[in-house]
Amino acid sequence: MLIKILAKSILFFFNGYESLMMRIFKSLFKKCGKNVYFSPTKSLFSYENISIGDNVYIGPGAVFLSSVSYIKIGDKTFFGPNTTIVTGNHSNYIIGKLMADYQLKDKLPTDDAPVIISNDVWIGTGAIILKGVTIDRGAIIAAGAVVTKDVPPYAIVSGVPARLIKFRWKLSEIIQHEEMLYNKENRINEELLIKYGCL
Repeated sequence: MLIKILAKSILFFFNGYESLMMRIFKSLFKKCGKNVYFSPTKSLFSYENISIGDNVYIGPGAVFLSSVSYIKIGDKTFFGPNTTIVTGNHSNYIIGKLMADYQLKDKLPTDDAPVIISNDVWIGTGAIILKGVTIDRGAIIAAGAVVTKDVPPYAIVSGVPARLIKFRWKLSEIIQHEEMLYNKENRINEELLIKYGCL
């Protein structure tokens, strides 16, 4: 019984410490909206190159790295534990130079590109998102997926590399969903959804 009380006390202290650290570390992001939860003691971020919208949850174990480019995360998006975003590649093109000896000045312009994640996106546990990817509104990235290409709105992608499995709803249902949540100027174009293969 004494051990259980001690364990609960330590957990209470640790949760308070984590909450305090989160409040302090929010200021390090390029932009950080309201109601953003992340775990600074269990995650790794390139804070100065990351912008986060409102009402975002980032599960513990996140690794969001962007030394040259940037990461932009929209509103009401959430990440499962152990998700990874990397906006760059390590160069390997110089003959006679060990990869460990490459420096930032050796990077090619194509080595880095931003990652943009729109509003209302769900990124599953252990998913990896690589440079140059845009994930559009309402998309779902399955657990363990490796995303190397853009993800259309309301698409569900899975696999290594990630590929389109299906859309969350039929075209008419997505249009209805958009009409219920967004004004006319902000709705996703029906032709765009058809172009992506949503019927």
